Amino acid sequence: MASPPPRTDRFLLSVVFLAGVGTLGVEMVMPRLLAPFFGTSQPIWAVVIGMTLVYLAVGYWLGGQLADRRPERRLLFWLIAWAGLLTAIVPLVARPLLQLAQSSLRGIAASSFVGALVGVILLFAAPVILMATVGPFAVRLQLHQARQGVAQAGRAAGTISALSTIGSIVGTFLTVLVLIPLIGTSATIFLFAGFLVALGVIGLRDWRALLMLAGVAGLALFYYTLVPGIKTADCRGCTLIAERESSHNYIQVAEQEIRYASGTVDRRRVLILNEGQAIHSVYRLKYRQTGDPLDLLTDGGPWDYFAVAPYVYPGMRPAEVRSLALLGSAAGSVPKQFLAIYGPEMLIDAVEIDPAIIEMGRRYFDMEDQDPAYPGYTTYAQDARAWLASTSRRYDVIGMDAYHQPYIPFHLTTVEFFREVQARLNPRGVAVVNAGRPASGDDRLVNALASTMLAVFPEVYVIDTRFSNAILVGVNTPVGDGVAAFVENAAAMATLAEGEPRYRALQLVMYWALNEGRFGPVRPFTPAQARYAPFTDDRAPVERLIDDLIFNEAARRQR
Repeated sequence: MASPPPRTDRFLLSVVFLAGVGTLGVEMVMPRLLAPFFGTSQPIWAVVIGMTLVYLAVGYWLGGQLADRRPERRLLFWLIAWAGLLTAIVPLVARPLLQLAQSSLRGIAASSFVGALVGVILLFAAPVILMATVGPFAVRLQLHQARQGVAQAGRAAGTISALSTIGSIVGTFLTVLVLIPLIGTSATIFLFAGFLVALGVIGLRDWRALLMLAGVAGLALFYYTLVPGIKTADCRGCTLIAERESSHNYIQVAEQEIRYASGTVDRRRVLILNEGQAIHSVYRLKYRQTGDPLDLLTDGGPWDYFAVAPYVYPGMRPAEVRSLALLGSAAGSVPKQFLAIYGPEMLIDAVEIDPAIIEMGRRYFDMEDQDPAYPGYTTYAQDARAWLASTSRRYDVIGMDAYHQPYIPFHLTTVEFFREVQARLNPRGVAVVNAGRPASGDDRLVNALASTMLAVFPEVYVIDTRFSNAILVGVNTPVGDGVAAFVENAAAMATLAEGEPRYRALQLVMYWALNEGRFGPVRPFTPAQARYAPFTDDRAPVERLIDDLIFNEAARRQR
């Protein structure tokens, strides 16, 4: 029977476990550091995971080489301490690169964007490589002290791999579920940096290592004393009033001043997420004083058009629009317009995956979902598709505005998803999708989504906004000539608005849809226009399509 390991080996195994916690803790911070500037899309995760695996491979090889040449405990603990100190440098060095990335992406300078992304990823190379040396180094030290030598090689390697993996699991969930939501990304980085240096100090018992711990504390103090918030507001004419990191997003709330040609200044609250490539909610503060739905309109932004989507049905009147499900409600711009136009008794089920966004919406955007005056308005903090599968209600309008730019969740773009949407619509219900275009008008994403919707809904219509977005409307029942119906309903709305002023907002947006769409008036999307095979849960290459859009825009602007 093999004798139990000596006390010193138990300490080494504890170090392996704790190093696993620190290693995955640092790795899980990496995408969060990138999120405010690059987003959290699948391609970004692929880069993060791929580069991390490269670092681990290099670290495993290097650890084996060093351990064979110098199987010394002190060297192992120096490696851990240095990994911690280098981790503490990351928040300070990353900021200039992140700012470069932000400006590059805004200008669609693809080479600078990719270069900045690689630069930020490389910031983590040294600490992750050094931490990856711990496993092979510990195996060598364990075998060096084991009485049976190579006879225990398998047991030693298996035990160390298991402990390192368990530590990595703890580090993953501790970072994602506790530390980042509780203290934020930068503080989490400094915490793990201090933790790794302290682990090295315990093993070394050397005063020089204590200086490294003081160095981590000094870097953290410098960062929080001299470095402002994560970044400035990601929109023109905006002043940042709040920012927050959640388990899903980096969130900004800003106040924006729009100055019209008449000299009037319009103050607005805007919600910006992650890399800042889109505004996700707008609230015109003037509405607090007037209560007029016209003062909620955003000059033809995509939120304005959800309320007019049902009017492709012949003879549609506002009294028929009594319920809305909005998937991707953000801070509640669309529900606020529906309540103002159609009345406070409307049934509205809003779905937003990030509870922090809901909280910010209630605090800064006057969301009504907890106001007793709006008893039918409920917000659910869930994934949109999971929520849709759980509800048994049917709706007059199901809106989809969960397509965060530049990338969008693939599972909300497929035939299977739209079938679930259709199953929850009333007979004269509509599915409404906010689809983005680049400024050039490249409509490939719009066409792909419309092609997929056309595989489910009997008819699909395109409403171009005054900006570059397109609103896609899928009807649950064939309408015949939906454009003619929209024109007739717009004329009827002008009469209705004379007796009911709140309908003036519908009248104005319908006018925009017929006369001021940036790429044309309301029109049907026909099978002859479909250029893409419908997306499915098995194959929805939406990220590749958007990558092509980004790089084509880059090439166009650099010509």
